[in-house]
Amino acid sequence: MSQTTLTTLSPDWPCQVKSPGNPDWERTATRWLRDLLPARYAAYSTLTRHPALLARHAQLQLQYEMRAVQVAMCTSRAELPTMGMVEAVIENTIRLYAVELEQLSRLARGVRLVTEALVSQRRR
Repeated sequence: MSQTTLTTLSPDWPCQVKSPGNPDWERTATRWLRDLLPARYAAYSTLTRHPALLARHAQLQLQYEMRAVQVAMCTSRAELPTMGMVEAVIENTIRLYAVELEQLSRLARGVRLVTEALVSQRRR
């Protein structure tokens, strides 16, 4: 079984992206990756014309988003009371950040798999 086949069998492979080797799989990967970035990045044709470059940028974007959520979660108990937030709101906020961190981690795993498949295809 090839590496490409293994990556598509992973539960972390994004359902919005067709498996490598299928028609239009790169187009679905590009669309999914582009949707992970802020809308203003759609204007940069260099990113959308080069899916592996787009994937790299999506990886970086997710890393920074994860750091921001981690900081927000770690500082919630110290900073939110000074903003007048009650304990119940603080606890709900921390839970929200934990859920978001898990979602971002799942997306990051999917981006890594898509990146590996894109780079593998380019090397052939």
